[in-house]
Amino acid sequence: MTVVTTRTVEYPADGLTMIGHLALPAGADRRPAVLIGPEGPGLNDFQRRRADALAELGYVALAFDINGGRWYTDPQEMLARVTPLLADPDRMRGIGHAALDVLRAEPRTDPDRIAAVGYGTGGAIALELGRDGVDLRAIGTVNALTTGRPGEAARIRCPVWAGVGSEDPIMPAEQREAFAAEMQGAGVDWRLVIYGGALHAFHHPPVDQTVLPGIGYHRQHAQRAWRDIVGLLAECLPVTE
Repeated sequence: MTVVTTRTVEYPADGLTMIGHLALPAGADRRPAVLIGPEGPGLNDFQRRRADALAELGYVALAFDINGGRWYTDPQEMLARVTPLLADPDRMRGIGHAALDVLRAEPRTDPDRIAAVGYGTGGAIALELGRDGVDLRAIGTVNALTTGRPGEAARIRCPVWAGVGSEDPIMPAEQREAFAAEMQGAGVDWRLVIYGGALHAFHHPPVDQTVLPGIGYHRQHAQRAWRDIVGLLAECLPVTE
């Protein structure tokens, strides 16, 4: 197993002190880098481990924060935080750019080779970075088929991969169609994978908290979605020794 070094990074964004998790691969050379955005409740050990796993593959990885170090266990409190955030592309971009600045400031990061991956709210933030014209090599989202302001998807300069459960009531068929129409209309190189029978947040193992209806873990599809994201990175952001 590759030796991975991790550390906590604090930085300001959205009026909060964000607490991210940076994972570095072995060595001292510059490497391609990946932003990892969490779902609405916030950054937890699940996404921190995702950053560690990407570092083991040779990437510099930053699991960024969206809630000022807080993990919401009450879904209504979480919705009160993220619903207005998801309705404000500029706020989402601010959170994304702040994390991107931290990642770019890391000496191990190759600033010309960065991708953004996100889950739920974190995926929406990754997409908004693309719509803001950020030079990314790839964007990957799970459970985040959010559409942007008219015309701004044309600024996306990289392939976009999106995954969603077929039974996700938060991202239903109409939302999938709207997302596909936006990507296609903007001439984006895009892919959408629909995981049959999966609900919202199908990628996340159960945690000790109250969950909203329509949310449920699907072990097989969670593993498949992760492999698909790793494949996206291997295609668009290969690690060269």
